[in-house]
Amino acid sequence: MTETIQDNKYVELTYEVLDKKTEQVLTLVEFPIGYVHGVNETLAPQVADELEGKSMGEILKIPIDCNQLYGPRDESLVFTDHIDNVPEEYREIGMTILMENENGDPKEFIVTRMDDESLTVDGNNPLSGREVIFKLEILMVRDASNEEIEAGGKVDADPDIEDVLKQDEGLWSQAVKKF
Repeated sequence: MTETIQDNKYVELTYEVLDKKTEQVLTLVEFPIGYVHGVNETLAPQVADELEGKSMGEILKIPIDCNQLYGPRDESLVFTDHIDNVPEEYREIGMTILMENENGDPKEFIVTRMDDESLTVDGNNPLSGREVIFKLEILMVRDASNEEIEAGGKVDADPDIEDVLKQDEGLWSQAVKKF
């Protein structure tokens, strides 16, 4: 029997976000993301709702109005400044800059444009104001362990550091002797 996505199931999937008009890929996740369905908010609620009842191997195309997810574009969150006023480490298109308002509330801005004289940052989500299609491929559906349910995702057993050090002790002493 094929397992279907429902609460407390561990799900792995990949996805692409396509522009609804052009079908151009705006962003994609090549490596699977994993989450426990119904436990955390890894995916937008509209996407999670559409996944309910689906199973491994299915490919879904879910239209999303990003105004509902992120709100409409707010042009007051777009700033352009003279390049000399911007520290060197921020002078790269795509760079994310964390800023705070006068109340100390953090907000991420992305460098969207740059030339010899000016640099523009944008505090809107890159998908704001767009209509997109989330194209998802379900790679795995299984019962989540109690630990995964508590964590909201996959829990890998980390090796005991003492065991690792003991295993590497011989290699380390050999390396030290060479120097």
